[in-house]
Amino acid sequence: MKVKKILISQPEPADLEKSPYKNLVSKYGIDITFFKFFDVVGLTASEFRKSRVHLAEHSAVIFNSKNSIDHYFRLAKELREVIPDTMKYFCTSEAIALYLQNYIQYRKRKIFFGTQYFADLIEILNKHREETFLFPCSDEKQTEYTKLLDKHKFKYTKAVMYTSVPKDLTHLNLKNFDVVCLFSPIGVRALIKNFPKAADMNLTIAAFGSSTHSALKSNGLKLTIGAPTKTSPSMAMAIENFIEGRGQDEAVISRPSSSKRDGHPSRSSATSAVKKTKSVFANKAKYKQLQEERKAQAAARRAERQAAKEAKAAAEAKAEDK
Repeated sequence: MKVKKILISQPEPADLEKSPYKNLVSKYGIDITFFKFFDVVGLTASEFRKSRVHLAEHSAVIFNSKNSIDHYFRLAKELREVIPDTMKYFCTSEAIALYLQNYIQYRKRKIFFGTQYFADLIEILNKHREETFLFPCSDEKQTEYTKLLDKHKFKYTKAVMYTSVPKDLTHLNLKNFDVVCLFSPIGVRALIKNFPKAADMNLTIAAFGSSTHSALKSNGLKLTIGAPTKTSPSMAMAIENFIEGRGQDEAVISRPSSSKRDGHPSRSSATSAVKKTKSVFANKAKYKQLQEERKAQAAARRAERQAAKEAKAAAEAKAEDK
């Protein structure tokens, strides 16, 4: 199959020359159209309060996207919750970790990150099992991540902070594209919402991530180009392999091997994170003491809220009796 036009369901990169799709354009002369299939809308402070999740009651945060960072700090500001300097940040990649510079002094915080996959981050989280983690996310099912957190029995709270809303795609003629690339279940949902008969359109679909693959299957859509795999860790590489007629790996991997790769041993994500971060507290006893004080303060705040709630209920009952 000759590929001439590709639809990428993501925003257009600021500089295509530095994007992973540059090679597809320069080497194969492919015309790429970028159009994000959905908008991200943050929950309001009042909507988030209904979840009864309190940011200050957690000692660490897990970020798997830049969206989760944006909405975590936005809600903290709107709720007037002070994020302590002792907060630990765990990110799935270095790029996401560096994005924290938009909100905090990077070098003065305790920041850890994996290489690319969420499974890499688990190795680092295991070294901080005493923490109470907050996992900011969207309202989409996060089974890929929560299953791993549940499996390793971490103390964490899933905090829905934003939602994904499908865009109007009816102006796109999918038959004009040789390949349609999807990157998330919400992308699949947007496709189905705008094109209910997509399963009958004989589309060549490329999809990234096992959750996206599952969403395609449940909606009766055929997956032709899958990533990431051992030979195609990125979408751009998967498409190039398809163009070249190379067979694809059957099993999509969730993380890279920790064994030797290309004749060189891979550096573990945990080691990388340790080298790039330093502990704020040299005195472990002092750190534990501060942790206990924070827990006590959180318990006191909960007790105050409960007392206020009971007092309000008693006042309302007394008013009704009169």
